[in-house]
Amino acid sequence: MPSLPPLPDVDDTGAVVAWVSEHLGDLALEGPDGIRPGGHRGGQAAADLALATLDVAGYARSRSTVLPESRRGATRLSPYVRHGLLSLPEVWGAVGDAPSSDRRRYRDELMWQEFARHLYAGTGAALAEPLRYHPPHPASPPAWEEQMACTSWLREELEGQGWLVNQTRMWWASHWTVRHGRDWREGEDDFFRHLLDGSRAANRLGWQWTVGSGTGKPYGFSRWQVEKRAPQLCRSCPLRDACPVQGWPDAERGPRVEGAAAGTAEGPGAGPDAPSRSGDPAAVWLTAESLGDADPALAAHPDLPVVFVYDEPLLRSLRLSGKRLVFLAECLADLAERREVDVRRGRVGEELAGTAVAATFAPVPGFTRRSAAVEVADLHPWPWLVRPAGQRLTSYSAWRKGVSLRA
Repeated sequence: MPSLPPLPDVDDTGAVVAWVSEHLGDLALEGPDGIRPGGHRGGQAAADLALATLDVAGYARSRSTVLPESRRGATRLSPYVRHGLLSLPEVWGAVGDAPSSDRRRYRDELMWQEFARHLYAGTGAALAEPLRYHPPHPASPPAWEEQMACTSWLREELEGQGWLVNQTRMWWASHWTVRHGRDWREGEDDFFRHLLDGSRAANRLGWQWTVGSGTGKPYGFSRWQVEKRAPQLCRSCPLRDACPVQGWPDAERGPRVEGAAAGTAEGPGAGPDAPSRSGDPAAVWLTAESLGDADPALAAHPDLPVVFVYDEPLLRSLRLSGKRLVFLAECLADLAERREVDVRRGRVGEELAGTAVAATFAPVPGFTRRSAAVEVADLHPWPWLVRPAGQRLTSYSAWRKGVSLRA
């Protein structure tokens, strides 16, 4: 397919939305007429501003606050980390001068993200399968109550903003699975469609943790959490005097299910530990995993044009929300202010046929599959926070004990 028309100015949100609607709208969950931006603007400039204003003082105390928004401690950096606009090592270093308790707590969250990437790199798509334990549910799960202020507000945040604090992600996942017995994989797919930071690695690991995989102890969502983290929702709820989640959900401790060992044939692995060059690239191929200016392949070839392919078969199957496509378009539009950017739509191998490219390894199965059909003349390592080196992946705590980073 010929290159798509040039992207509009990243600061013109309406024009970016119109561009996505015209050229990618048929692939979006909402269709061409339903494309809307989410609550984060994409692009390196937006990511740099978010990092420059990062302040984690008080994070240990307020990271789980939901409402009011002014008291939230969550940093909202996750969409930029997810798409490689900010690397975990970069964010790790940015909080070096924070109060010690807040620095330790925040860096622990960064390490959780790194653990999720290690697990996904080791197991690939198999991360969706190790759940052999499902928490027990009532024979007849309770009806899903649409009038609850907490879940209806949460849904509006998810679908409108494309971002949730971790606390509300846990609420929804527990309500979906532990209380109602719904398949966690369907819930995870639903999150993935909407979240601007949607990551199979972190998303799947979070949902599995909620239902008790790895610990045997499912996370229960009830009114207590809402009253503690967002009390105004309970006060405004039409069901405040007949709350359907007043008590703990009916779920008992189950058997512990160990996580995957360090690597299987299905996972992409850690990738190269140094650049591997076999020819002269004519372009830099960027993927959705790594769209920042500091992408190693991009930085190594400052004079080469950039090519990005909206993977049509993949997007048609995923049916992502349009706000995710807008975020990606904003990232590319921002980059186009500094580099020549060729945006395409189609099958990756076909769109890059005949072009030798430089690329940065991505620790996801999709990169391994697609790069096999591409002439990668210069492959660069992924910027790990902790490079995988046979650490135990049976649980986060076991893995954390086996790695060392100065906190």
